[in-house]
Amino acid sequence: MLRVKGIEVFYGDLQALRNVSLAVDEKEIITIVGSNGAGKSTTLMTLSGILHPRAGEIYFQEKPIHHIPSSRIVEMGIVQIPEGRQLFPTLTVIENLEMGAQFPRAKKVRKETIGWVLQLFPRLQERKSQLAGTLSGGEQQMLAIGRGLMSLPELLMLDEPSLGLSPILVKTIFKIIKEINQQGTTILLVEQNVFHSLTLSHRGYVLENGSIVLSGSGQDLLKNQHIRQSYLGL
Repeated sequence: MLRVKGIEVFYGDLQALRNVSLAVDEKEIITIVGSNGAGKSTTLMTLSGILHPRAGEIYFQEKPIHHIPSSRIVEMGIVQIPEGRQLFPTLTVIENLEMGAQFPRAKKVRKETIGWVLQLFPRLQERKSQLAGTLSGGEQQMLAIGRGLMSLPELLMLDEPSLGLSPILVKTIFKIIKEINQQGTTILLVEQNVFHSLTLSHRGYVLENGSIVLSGSGQDLLKNQHIRQSYLGL
């Protein structure tokens, strides 16, 4: 579904990504793990079209997307849930969900998709008339994911969805991500919670200082000595 070939990304003169290549196949859950500043969010922003690579290529469904605007990329079926949620705090839960269905394909089935999202997140059903800014952190993360699903993504990219959540809510969010995948949506996940994310994933990539240093199945990476020492403290 997604092929990234040797992308180089800069912020001015500062190089953030070096020769990054990765692949995501349909129906997979792929995780990119790494420490703060490794380039994980930069990778997602480049795939979303917010940033553009200075070198390298990105293909989605065999079509080049490395130089097209982010709005077109969303229309094609790639949706990013950003770190920090970035909801509309003065709009209700339902209004936030409606904001996620702005393209013609999604608008046509907006009511049906809202029904599906509220079924996926019963807590949002209970809070549907509440202002987004008054929700708890976990509820806001559910709403951010729900708003992304309103665009009918084929590839859903999540940036640190468990950040700042209690251990119980972290388990809930990962359970929901697995359910979304089982219903047919391909997932690309960026996470600092290495154990949970690799346990959930079919495959993973380890990003350090802007470069991919390891890749493999989620289970193989969990057994890797470097991962165990550097990320799991074992």
